[in-house]
Amino acid sequence: MSSVVVVTGSAGLIGSESVRHFAGLGMDVVGIDNDMRGYFFGKDGSTKWNLDRLTKEVGERYTHHDIDIRDRDGLLKLFASLGKNVGLVIHCAAQPSHDWAAREPFTDFDVNAVGTLNMLEAVRQHAPTAPFIFTSTNKVYGDLPNSLPLIEGSTRYELPEDHKWYGGIDETMSIDQCLHSVFGASKVAADVMVQEYGRYFDMPTAVFRGGTLTGPGHSAAELHGFLAYVMRCVMEQRVYHIYGYKGKMVRDAIHSHDLVSAFEAFHKAPRVAEVYNMGGGRFSNCSHIEAFQIASEITGLEARTDYVEQNRVGDHQWWISSTSRFEQHYPEWKLTYDVPAILREMYEANQDVWKA
Repeated sequence: MSSVVVVTGSAGLIGSESVRHFAGLGMDVVGIDNDMRGYFFGKDGSTKWNLDRLTKEVGERYTHHDIDIRDRDGLLKLFASLGKNVGLVIHCAAQPSHDWAAREPFTDFDVNAVGTLNMLEAVRQHAPTAPFIFTSTNKVYGDLPNSLPLIEGSTRYELPEDHKWYGGIDETMSIDQCLHSVFGASKVAADVMVQEYGRYFDMPTAVFRGGTLTGPGHSAAELHGFLAYVMRCVMEQRVYHIYGYKGKMVRDAIHSHDLVSAFEAFHKAPRVAEVYNMGGGRFSNCSHIEAFQIASEITGLEARTDYVEQNRVGDHQWWISSTSRFEQHYPEWKLTYDVPAILREMYEANQDVWKA
């Protein structure tokens, strides 16, 4: 069996979790990461600290390549050298922020859409039977979720219990004819291309449309990393800016460990051109107000927040994923972390790093 896993964005949250997980299963991991996150979000966003930790922990099972996924020739050369040894590809590298994308739309599209095409073509030419996993986003649904009949409660918006998507939004929601944000549109292009390479070239591809992906490996910055940034702000007594919707917008959150265990399930039994909504579902979700309440209980510190009336363009007022399709295909998989457990782990993991 092919024993090499290629992970892009290998020093990021999901990438580093994937490196540790598959190295732990005895596979050799080739990582691709040039710390573009530091360019996107400055010092807070840099993943250098995570890469240093990763190389120490994983040791010789991990080989790092400082390649930009926009470098088509560099990727083709790497995959040519690895060839049929590649048994799995996990593509996590991306520009992940709504707000940032509007500043540099060419960069955003070149990284998210063209970078994904570069990866797909390198895999098709040199390792076409390797399962290709892509971390997409729920932002491919644009602002369509905001047309749902939401009810305002004291701390959150909520769907009526008799609504078909009360248990979570599934993959039948349209991704068309709505406002996406520039970031959402570049991810749609990548998402559809991953599906197309599966269908057109009969490659085992999977699109995981994530809600809030989170965990202690997040380089939390204001423009990206919701739960980690909430905990960071409370621990460092930074002011957190809440943008619109009275702080009652709801997010489901999935821990990086739970997401990567889903990747393992797909790797063991791959399918062609699959699409999965992937998040914390009804098991793990919160509003911004609720996240601050939990973080304050864990730390014993008051949250310092500032409310900005204007919501972010294309932002979701309520998002809870239905993971029922994935669970139907992979019944052995289940979620293990809820929001309080995720925040507590972040608090414990960052005692020495995030201080007032």
